[in-house]
Amino acid sequence: MASDDISQLADALSKTHVGDGELSYKGLGLKLDNAESVEELVRDIEQYHGLRALRLEGNTVGVDAARAIAKALENKDLLQRCYWSDLFTGRLRSEIPTALRSLGSGLMSAGARLTELDLSDNAFGPDGVKGIEQLLKSPSCHTLMELRLNNCGMGIGGGKILAEALIECHRQSSALGAPLKLRVFIAGRNRLENEGARALAKAFQLMGSLEEVHMPQNGINYAGVMALASAMRHNPELRVLNFNDNTFTKRGTLAMAQALRHLRNVQVINFGDCLVRCEGAIALAAVLREGLPILKELNLSFGEITEAAALVVANAAMDKPTMEKVDLNGNCLGEEGCEALREAMENLHKGDMLASLSDDEGEPDDEDDEDGEENDDGEEEEAEEEDVSDHCNEDNEEDDEFVKENGMSRKDDSPAKPQSPAEILSFLSCPSAEKLLQLGEMRTDLQQQVDATDPNNAADVLLNIASLYNEEPETKTAVLETIDSLLKKLLCGSALPSYCFLSTLLVRMGLLKGEGKMKKVSLVPGQLLCLEHAVQQDYFTQHQASLLHTFLSKNGDALKSCSSSKDRLNSALEKRCLDQH
Repeated sequence: MASDDISQLADALSKTHVGDGELSYKGLGLKLDNAESVEELVRDIEQYHGLRALRLEGNTVGVDAARAIAKALENKDLLQRCYWSDLFTGRLRSEIPTALRSLGSGLMSAGARLTELDLSDNAFGPDGVKGIEQLLKSPSCHTLMELRLNNCGMGIGGGKILAEALIECHRQSSALGAPLKLRVFIAGRNRLENEGARALAKAFQLMGSLEEVHMPQNGINYAGVMALASAMRHNPELRVLNFNDNTFTKRGTLAMAQALRHLRNVQVINFGDCLVRCEGAIALAAVLREGLPILKELNLSFGEITEAAALVVANAAMDKPTMEKVDLNGNCLGEEGCEALREAMENLHKGDMLASLSDDEGEPDDEDDEDGEENDDGEEEEAEEEDVSDHCNEDNEEDDEFVKENGMSRKDDSPAKPQSPAEILSFLSCPSAEKLLQLGEMRTDLQQQVDATDPNNAADVLLNIASLYNEEPETKTAVLETIDSLLKKLLCGSALPSYCFLSTLLVRMGLLKGEGKMKKVSLVPGQLLCLEHAVQQDYFTQHQASLLHTFLSKNGDALKSCSSSKDRLNSALEKRCLDQH
């Protein structure tokens, strides 16, 4: 070994931290190519009795050096924590799996029981995951609590290998009576995409022990997000969810909202840069209203959220006693919207809670509202009626497609609706005031034909019936009684399905830009007068009235053809919202 190298190594070793069971070579920038280059390090490891943590990050280790280190580890049965990030800078990609296998073999030979393994910032790709596959399956990882694989370039293939290894680890450890209970999983910047996310979702659901999940910037869109959401709800101790910079859109966000309803320990949610958009934001606001009792931070930045939806989120967040930070930066509020949001929070002495709005994108262009949205693949999204009903249903267990693919069980569908008399079917297919009056007492059965878990159909039925309103006393009474019956069913459940229905209604009315190809309804005054009546009833909560009022006050120009009835509705909403305070 050259004298210069020895001098460099000696100097580096003088900077190592030894104590509390930890031996650290962190950030020394050592170039460790062969057995000779690690002689002093190996000796240090061998002579460290009670070694529990080994920090090698920030050096570069070759195959032969890894073999020598592994040999030294074979007697370190107390080793629990391996911090080995940024360990292969400048190494050939073909070298890394061999080096990892050697290191893993040393741990397994020692009978070590790891609690933490950090291999972040090693661009080892799928082959690198193969290098740790046997280690992850072995008894040495049955006790693993934290796994960090950030920025490793795993790709879809690596994600699948990793998922299968975790599943096998859980199977073997469970057979021994002490199942794997992974608490922290970090795998950002790995291009896992939907297939990798789906594979890992199986492992997450099986373990059910996760407390932190960090998977930002993985190219996952709604299909993968839906799979992950189904898995998250089976991890009741979750505290931190970070899916920043993936593509949720409405479908993914609704699935996540549904999962969050069941999670009572979440403190941090980072869905920034996830294209949550307005309907998704409203769904998350609903979950804030009825759940997430100890949430501290909510990041919905860069999500194409407009002013009204941002205000709905902020109002829900301000009611959380533990909330410390709400990030709505980089959305589409516009200058006036930013000011309105700041003012709303400052009025309740919560101004410090709001993150900077310095990167706001400005109000969306009007022409953006005219065409269907395009997804990240450049294909126009299909209408989402079926997807909304899947995730607004409070009894929904998993997304049907995910359940089918993964062989999971789910509840039977709710009982079939009772057979409808021909008169009701005739009315629903072609509503008219005459048919409504002819139904007589059967009008009360109409609400049984409306599925509360299908907000698109429910909104259409409601607006169709409301369009029959006129001032003729018998017709007016029949319409309002029917509207009351329907809305009691649609609004008196939990917050999420009722908010999903209201957001769909807002889209139909032209007060909210929706995703997909849902058509706006050409409104008539009677429909707004029915809503004026409804918002004054006990079944229409103040929070629901506030939601409707926020969008009407910000986007009311969409109803200029019904200006008089719009003003009456707005006045009723203002009165109801004032009652709240």
